[in-house]
Amino acid sequence: MELSKKDKKIARQIIEKGLQNEFANGLYDFDTVLHDWKNSTIDNRTAYHTLYKKIITFDKHIARRYDNMTGSKYLFIIAGQLLDGVIDEKDLDEFPEEIKYKIKLIANID
Repeated sequence: MELSKKDKKIARQIIEKGLQNEFANGLYDFDTVLHDWKNSTIDNRTAYHTLYKKIITFDKHIARRYDNMTGSKYLFIIAGQLLDGVIDEKDLDEFPEEIKYKIKLIANID
């Protein structure tokens, strides 16, 4: 499905909102490890390795989803964000019904 310039602008705004939410989720996840380390719940080595693994995994997720982002991938990115819960259905309200339907179809939600 080819998006109009207006629809692409809406899509970029939604994608940016979802990306910011993903960054926040990642930072909270990293903070949990640091919190456990600061409270001596885990030792230095375990904290370091756990944090490192979480950052690498998160970075790979972000790269897979957002690197080389082009207009032809916008609907798939938004569908993935919707499935992951970093955006919700009301974020799609500015789109025409046909585009909302297509995103929900890709995300496999009704």
